[in-house]
Amino acid sequence: MKTAANRWRTTIGDALRTELWPVPAIAVVAAVALGVVMPRVDAHVDDALPPVVTAYLFNGGPEAARSVLSAVASSLVTATSLTFSLTVVTLQLASSQFSPRLLRTFTRDRLVHLSLGVLLATFVYALTVLRTVRASLSDQAAFVPQLAVTIAFALTVLSVVTLVAFLAHLARQIRVESMLREVHAETLTTMRRLLTGSDGRDSTVGQRVEVPTDAALLCAPSSGFLAAVDSAALLSAAISADVVIHFDRLPGDSLIAGTPIAAVWRKQKDGALAEDIRAAVQDRVADAVNTKFERTPVQDVAFGLRQLVDVTSKALSPGINDPTTAVHALGHISALLCEAAQKDFSDELLRDKEGQVRVVLRRPEFDQLLDLGVTQPRRFGAGDPEVLSRIATLLREVAWVSTRPAHHLAITRQVQRLSDTVDRQDFDDTERGLLHDQLRAVRNALIGRWPVSAP
Repeated sequence: MKTAANRWRTTIGDALRTELWPVPAIAVVAAVALGVVMPRVDAHVDDALPPVVTAYLFNGGPEAARSVLSAVASSLVTATSLTFSLTVVTLQLASSQFSPRLLRTFTRDRLVHLSLGVLLATFVYALTVLRTVRASLSDQAAFVPQLAVTIAFALTVLSVVTLVAFLAHLARQIRVESMLREVHAETLTTMRRLLTGSDGRDSTVGQRVEVPTDAALLCAPSSGFLAAVDSAALLSAAISADVVIHFDRLPGDSLIAGTPIAAVWRKQKDGALAEDIRAAVQDRVADAVNTKFERTPVQDVAFGLRQLVDVTSKALSPGINDPTTAVHALGHISALLCEAAQKDFSDELLRDKEGQVRVVLRRPEFDQLLDLGVTQPRRFGAGDPEVLSRIATLLREVAWVSTRPAHHLAITRQVQRLSDTVDRQDFDDTERGLLHDQLRAVRNALIGRWPVSAP
């Protein structure tokens, strides 16, 4: 049950949240059901309703009811088309102006899902009720479902309110500040969920598990990006086969079918692993690995940084030339790196009931995240003192919150690379002097000093 729950959370749940169709599809089904049920309810209760209730219900005849329902259905088609069109235009804008990897921010937007669901549901409900309205003929009495038509009117009012809310929300969401905030919040959630050593996981700092030279290799079952690894399934497979599994790839890595992704060896290290056992473990590992055609933030700590760096790089491109957006994105990158600097990035060790290590899962290293967040902005913004100044401030902020020698070494390397970049540029003496002053401030932060500038 735990394995199934993990798989749901990491794969199916994320996939449904980032698709536009599930909520509208559910709303359409519910609208059809309501459109079938409500006329039948009307047929049983219309004559029994008290005047205080019927005063607020639709009181027109069959032709009036058909006109109302037809107007509702036709107008909602137009409104739904407008909503779809605006959504597509927004996706195109986000892809071309900022980064194609930001499309997930819109496709998983709950208000977009809800807006499409309400508009489509109202349209389908009106059509379903329309089929039950009939005029008086020689062989049948007239029938106007008062409750059903009144509900159609109420849903139309709700649709108008929803459309206005959608337009206001869309105008706010296409702002770069909103998109950066969404990516920042999502990445922060991923970091705090995966890098806390919770759920009984052992992530002792500095503890490493050496892979024997005769360990057997396990290969990727399919090509694509590693979206998630079912750790519970890996632990179960290792215990069942009495082996140790060292999973050597990170979520977000590109996998090629048939290439090694893990090593496996006997727990006692007393000989080579039998081929039948290796094959059985290979099948179990293949089931525990989920690959997709795109990266997702479910277990990929670096994905959010990748998105922010993409926005920074795009803003610094000659076709856009928007250093202000780049500086803004670097502020979010700095906040995430400061959070990462306080986390434990040692291997994740999963143990059996006897406390023996059975599965080793790699985690991203801090210097890799720092390099990801700094290298491309430094390269593409090399000619802009404002961008280089913000990168130096980023390094100073990260240096201040970081306490581990390995982190300080990584920051020192980035300071030297930034200094070399500054020296290669055609800056005037004032610009170059200010940048080197900021680099000295980074070195001071590494030793716990933060001089306060005089007002």
